[in-house]
Amino acid sequence: MKLLILNQDEVERLLPMSDCITVMTDALMALAKGHVHLPLRMVVRPPEAAGVLALMPAYVSGENAALGVKIIGVFNGNPAIGKDSHQGAVLLLSGETGEPLALMNASAITAIRTAAVSGVATRVLARAECGDLAIIGAGVQARSHLAAMACVRPIRRVRVVSRNPAHAQQFVRDVRAAYPFPIEAVSTIEAAVRDADLIVTATSSTEPVLKRDWISHGAHLNVVGASQSFAREVDTATMAASSLFVDRRESTVNESGDYLFALRDGAIGPDHIRAEIGEVLIGAKPGRINQDEITLFKSLGLAIEDLAAAEYVYRQAQATGAGNRVEF
Repeated sequence: MKLLILNQDEVERLLPMSDCITVMTDALMALAKGHVHLPLRMVVRPPEAAGVLALMPAYVSGENAALGVKIIGVFNGNPAIGKDSHQGAVLLLSGETGEPLALMNASAITAIRTAAVSGVATRVLARAECGDLAIIGAGVQARSHLAAMACVRPIRRVRVVSRNPAHAQQFVRDVRAAYPFPIEAVSTIEAAVRDADLIVTATSSTEPVLKRDWISHGAHLNVVGASQSFAREVDTATMAASSLFVDRRESTVNESGDYLFALRDGAIGPDHIRAEIGEVLIGAKPGRINQDEITLFKSLGLAIEDLAAAEYVYRQAQATGAGNRVEF
């Protein structure tokens, strides 16, 4: 048996953002239709470690059944030394025999599929004409979200802000030539989001970085950074004022600090979650109801997203001969 090994560059080449948005659409629809077995992620927090280890298994049934697991270390201090905070691997196995098929770089898959899911949410929730984009954060997810937003909406301008102004300025220098619209670094979060109709929060903050008073009516928010119960990126008032959409209810009520803090504050109830994105995609639940409401997609990241991305990358590698194959 041969095991396919794919590094970061190969995954990025085989998983273009536009293709991944389509793959994530199909994955979220499969989840909504009950075709996915998806345990909650297991997180190991060694008290002396600089980060945490997460294990994320998933299985999808059907004609192209697949099984996989992502093993990911999350080390929030990594960006300071020039490394992605997410480090690990995705193992793809045969849905028929359980044999290992491929081992792939998880940093690349995580970066692309997370932004692609936000792209799916933006496509179904944001107003059609929105294009004034604010990005809070200037790391890996900021870059991938810029690409995803450009795939699904007619972006007119982008304002980027980081707690380290030099990072925002470097971000602009790195990406400006790749896009036809103006991209600028600004000094405050308020300056970035005032009058924006499309907002991405992609930070490692554990405290709110976004306040309700700054957000325009009709805006769409992709809240990406906080993925643990004790961390949040938006304040309680923002959660209460927004129509809330999630990737998965079970994950949200167990893992999302953005949701749980607002719930404990008494500002929202369990019925505040309008729908999972997959439910909107299949027509089971409504999306945006009017032009003035604020829609908020709370992204936690799901193993089915990693599995779907890995399965697509595997098929592309098989077709193109990419990667290295080793006896296993």
